[in-house]
Amino acid sequence: MTDPFITLYRLQACPFCERVVRTLNELGIEYQSRFVEPMHSERTVVKRRTGKRTVPAIIDEETGVTMSESANIVAYLERTYGRDATESAEGAA
Repeated sequence: MTDPFITLYRLQACPFCERVVRTLNELGIEYQSRFVEPMHSERTVVKRRTGKRTVPAIIDEETGVTMSESANIVAYLERTYGRDATESAEGAA
């Protein structure tokens, strides 16, 4: 089994993070969770990897995309890995 290519930086019990988790699960995307420090000022790992301290944040090694903000992440996941992406790939074949 290969390692997941999406890393999700998140907080425990964060509703915005859970929104992203729900979308990842619904789309059947394997991912690796990295829980971060609750104190915004202590999230240096997230800052080093994404340029921001906000969560949720993802790094998609497959596409090279790094982003934060749950609504943006959900839209990206659906566009890239959801039904629309599947239909576009089938139409191009």
